[in-house]
Amino acid sequence: MLLSLLFVAVAWGQQWTPLGPDGGDVRSLSRDPFTQHRILLSTSAGQLYESLDDGFTWSRFAKLGEGNDYVLDRVVFDPTKKGIVYVAAWSVENTTGDIFRSEDGGKSWKTLKAMHGKSVRGFAMAHSNPDILVAGALDGVYRSEDGGDHWKLISPENHPDIRNLQSVAIDPRDPNIIYVGTWHLPWKTADGGKTWTNMKNGIIDDSDVFSIIVDPVIPSTIYASACSGIYKSDSSGGSFRKVQGMPFSARRTRVLMQDPVHRNIVYAGTTEGLWKTIDSGATWRRMTGANIIVNDVLVDPADPNRVLLATDRSGVLLSKNGAETFTASNRGFAHRQVATVLMDRNDSSTFYAGLINDKEFGGVFVTHDSGATWDQMNAGLDGRDVFVLRQTPDGSLIAGTNGGVLSYREEKGKGERWVPINYVINIYETTHAGKTKKVKPVIERKTVKSSITARVNDLELLPGKWYAATSAGMFMSSDEGRSWHGGPLQGENDFVAVKSNGQITLAAARRALFISPDNGNSWTSATVPPIVASITDVAFDDHNDLFIASREGAYRSNDGGATWDHLKWLPVDHLATIVFDEENHRLITTSNTSPGMYESPDSGRTWKHVQTGFLMRAVRSSRGRVLGTTAFDGVVTQPENSGTARMNAGFSSDRSQK
Repeated sequence: MLLSLLFVAVAWGQQWTPLGPDGGDVRSLSRDPFTQHRILLSTSAGQLYESLDDGFTWSRFAKLGEGNDYVLDRVVFDPTKKGIVYVAAWSVENTTGDIFRSEDGGKSWKTLKAMHGKSVRGFAMAHSNPDILVAGALDGVYRSEDGGDHWKLISPENHPDIRNLQSVAIDPRDPNIIYVGTWHLPWKTADGGKTWTNMKNGIIDDSDVFSIIVDPVIPSTIYASACSGIYKSDSSGGSFRKVQGMPFSARRTRVLMQDPVHRNIVYAGTTEGLWKTIDSGATWRRMTGANIIVNDVLVDPADPNRVLLATDRSGVLLSKNGAETFTASNRGFAHRQVATVLMDRNDSSTFYAGLINDKEFGGVFVTHDSGATWDQMNAGLDGRDVFVLRQTPDGSLIAGTNGGVLSYREEKGKGERWVPINYVINIYETTHAGKTKKVKPVIERKTVKSSITARVNDLELLPGKWYAATSAGMFMSSDEGRSWHGGPLQGENDFVAVKSNGQITLAAARRALFISPDNGNSWTSATVPPIVASITDVAFDDHNDLFIASREGAYRSNDGGATWDHLKWLPVDHLATIVFDEENHRLITTSNTSPGMYESPDSGRTWKHVQTGFLMRAVRSSRGRVLGTTAFDGVVTQPENSGTARMNAGFSSDRSQK
């Protein structure tokens, strides 16, 4: 484990370059007490970022854990021993987790063996003795007295209430006094875990306790935040009173942070913005917009007016005036879920990124300087997720979203914005036979009007014909999206991909394929390999061979879909996408379970694994440049000296299929 983590920590410089869009989800922030201006940032995908200039710029620093499922909620520096850093982690996919320790400032990491597999949600270091550590896991409270080498369960084993820990705090003078917050209520031990007391006096029952802080000068003063609000105790937790002055909707407080210099100032990071009190909780004032979700607060002890926020979707926010105003401080940091990227057909330094799961902070971003800076272009999107971006021959942008198809254009009186183009008109013909043979049959036409409101998974825009693969069927347009027709095909609704080579069109549902030889006027069902349970993408190459990407791997057909060959030398399955790079005459595929991408110059007979350092969703190649979308890291691009674009010169495969 140590060797693998050592490699991961030092290998970032050899990998592809992240371009943004900057921002996204930040879990925590922690300042290095020995290195001036240095801050570590953690994410919910096992990644650490580093800033050496007080949070103005960031760079990828280390990856912890084997997958991308570790939430790094706590990063703690030892204030007495240079280089010692701890990170507490828990998995979003199961009930496991770890505590990691570095002895060289984060260049290398190892897991603490005794806590391996523990889902650690709360973690604290004793101020009076940094070798004493306390971890709150799902199965109880653990304590170490030797810097993490050995651990002991100090809460009663299988206790019905002291479990599902969320927060931990240690008395600054007496490390035997420990406060913990659970998914139900807070608890306290005054003797290192021999006995425990439920601190419920004054706290609403069934309160999920997210954060506990102890005043470093007057340890009897305690603040606790819960889903029911903020509570304060002046009696070491003997009784609490609810803090007033905050609306009920903002009381889901994820973090509390006391100003290290001015103890009467306390910050509360909530799901509806940052709140601040300057009178020890008597009154509160909201310092940000209600749409800001705050996960952590970092106050600079050398200059308490410098406040950094770790947020969902907005990344890092920086204030230089005691939280009166904030600006984004995300240069170099990108923790975004990008589903699609598009390079402008007329300008190789301009490209567009479509984001998901970001609501008003996501949508579509554009860069005109190859990713150095990004601008959001969201007017009219109304929080939609963007799954596909395409460009028409005249340069117009078309987006496929979770709410239909939209076009970016000038709208009178509103400026440039996204405008829905989802008008559907279907004409159904019914033939009624005449009463006698001499009477001609009567053809009755019925017109049905509707709209595309479903999720759009793929778009293919050809001169004179547009196709939209949606979760409500296949739709076609012959007038550049002004109107559409279509719907389910032979009972299939959920279409994931559509591709055309100009002669035939291939449309894929999850477990069905359809081929049209006449621009979508008629469709024929094609065979699907029996083993394939879930198709994710389709492609043509320059020989007009057909390709399927699926959970079970990749398949090729050279007879129009009548039969399929399994591309068995592709060493991965659970494929996300498959595309044909016309410029370099290569097939490229990505996997949901394997970082990097795989490329083939010979229709899938041989493959090469291209290490990128990122879990790729998809790739697009244009004018000699390869752009990739990722599940967590925004848009990435290959290094300038990469040889991946020169496939045919000295190609070396991992395995070969004869």
